[in-house]
Amino acid sequence: MKFGVLQFFSWPGRRFPLEQVYERAFDRIKLMDETGYDAVWLAEHHFSTYSVCPSVHMMGTHVAAHTKNIRIGTAISLASFYHPLRLAEEVALLDQLTHGRVNWGAGRGFDAKEHEAFGVAPKDSYPKFRESVEVVLKAWKDGPFSHKGEYFEYNDIEVLPKPYQKEIPVWMAASSDDSIEWAAREGHSILLGPHASHVESRDKFELYKTSLKAAGHVYGEREIPITRSVAIGETVEDGMEVGRRGAQFMFGNYLKNQNNIRGGSQMVAEGKTQVNDAVLAAEREKVDPVERYVNEVALCGSAEKVIDDIERLRETNGIEYLMIAPLGHESFIRFTEKVMPHFL
Repeated sequence: MKFGVLQFFSWPGRRFPLEQVYERAFDRIKLMDETGYDAVWLAEHHFSTYSVCPSVHMMGTHVAAHTKNIRIGTAISLASFYHPLRLAEEVALLDQLTHGRVNWGAGRGFDAKEHEAFGVAPKDSYPKFRESVEVVLKAWKDGPFSHKGEYFEYNDIEVLPKPYQKEIPVWMAASSDDSIEWAAREGHSILLGPHASHVESRDKFELYKTSLKAAGHVYGEREIPITRSVAIGETVEDGMEVGRRGAQFMFGNYLKNQNNIRGGSQMVAEGKTQVNDAVLAAEREKVDPVERYVNEVALCGSAEKVIDDIERLRETNGIEYLMIAPLGHESFIRFTEKVMPHFL
């Protein structure tokens, strides 16, 4: 079983200097490099203390210079916020500088404030993202290319450098049924995010495999990481409490700028925001969203309980690649020292 880490650069309450956020993260990444993790997946966010990392590609060059073994994933490059040719250049350059250690994860993003600030209207969000991905993949092929689409047009242009790898491994972040079915039709692998419940994640994985086959593609040896927030304490209750605090921080950061959950922005009204979807699911089930998160979405408790939970997910969901999002440094250390060795 493979393990990766979805690395956030959270700055809760701005209670300490920002440089400490980065220093702690880099210390963690060095430990990942020495303890058997497959990859660190860098999370791109803007205008929020939830994760102060606006450039996963720039961050990736720093990580590459201080590691030797782990792959460097983007989770995700928010493709519709970039000029696609510049995006293709940056990722290819990162792949050259790392001698082929890049995993490219791309996504649309789901924060309404980010889309508004970058001038991406809700109606353009999906089609612009998808066309940007199309341009990037064309740009990485040998020689010049041409493209004429709804948002971009290029004639006989060559992007340099080309990637170091003959083919950079590519994943699309997918949460809605529509995005999963699109990725499957195009033959892309997918990243399943941290906000769907275990049952919902299983159903999304099955939809992906069914849609992939229907489109004439083979599942083959694909690696489909599933992301789970992880909170581990000395006891089960300690870990659950860490999970509750993490869920409260996450929900607070993503929901505070919305007028209301049910329709404060067009993106929320369309049901496309993952965190809002998690809250809405809790409302439908008439349960507290934080309690739903720690019991049905995240992996929370003692190390022994988390091991049991992962074993159960392997049986029910068929996961073989777990990407963890640790809720605190202690949870990361306990996972690295007490949980991961059980599966290696």
